[in-house]
Amino acid sequence: MQSAMKLTILGSSSALPTSGRYPSAHVLNVHERLFLIDCGEGTQMQLRKTKIRFAKINHIFISHLHGDHVFGLYGLLSTFSLMGRTNPIHLYAPENYDNILRSHLNDFDIKLSFQIDFIPLSARDPVLILNDKYLTVTAFPLQHRVPAFGFLFREKKPDRNIIKESIVKFNIPLVRIPAIKKGEDFIASDGVIIKNEEITMPPSEPLSYAYCSDTKYFKRLASFVKNVNLLYHEATFDKSREDLAEITGHSTTYDAAKTAVAANAHTLIIGHFSARYKDITPLVMEAREIFPETYPAIDGKNYEVGNISDPL
Repeated sequence: MQSAMKLTILGSSSALPTSGRYPSAHVLNVHERLFLIDCGEGTQMQLRKTKIRFAKINHIFISHLHGDHVFGLYGLLSTFSLMGRTNPIHLYAPENYDNILRSHLNDFDIKLSFQIDFIPLSARDPVLILNDKYLTVTAFPLQHRVPAFGFLFREKKPDRNIIKESIVKFNIPLVRIPAIKKGEDFIASDGVIIKNEEITMPPSEPLSYAYCSDTKYFKRLASFVKNVNLLYHEATFDKSREDLAEITGHSTTYDAAKTAVAANAHTLIIGHFSARYKDITPLVMEAREIFPETYPAIDGKNYEVGNISDPL
């Protein structure tokens, strides 16, 4: 059965794009609702290459205000407007970005055909920023050279699945099905109580995805993403460059793997690779020394949360 949560990597490079890797951008599909996470240069091109529908993106999350995570947003918003978009965009970004964005739109005479609902990020502790029928999204602080935030997407527990044959067998009215899926027993016309377990099946376990980029290693981070199904964590450098990682506010392969272990994550994807690495296989193998279920972020690839296959 196809996962209810699917991740598409649009960009896996750090500051410098390469011929095979774009700057940071992910699209998370949750029950066919699309969430864009970071928007580096070239995001529009990648959206088209991966056949992701622009109109289905209503929520955009910006982790921090470095160019490789936000330079693509200006063009994307302009394109939305040129396409005649009227639905608002919900934009989650560090609190000082609202004025920066609106200044840019004014400087370049960009008059959008839709509203931007700006949700500022500033907390020093995890905070719930989105709560709807299907999922919650929590923002949490990272440790970088500028204010930066990660995002945790958690699917809400689905209703139980009704056994179709039981509808006919017990003559269950359609109006009773929603309550039964919520866990209620069914009382038949003759007064007999049909236990919920007889007419329903348990739902699949809720899925979760966490996005951590850019950040240096700090122990508290693991507590923000405890028991996550899929953890994306930057690994800009290999372990031998841990001094450079500390100076620049980034992580190594070992840092990402240690966080995954401490968080009890099910699977780890590493990305945000420095342009110095032409072959990322050694980075993945290095992380696997600590966390075996490590996989690389590869541009254009889809990952089913809860069911990751090895692209190496």
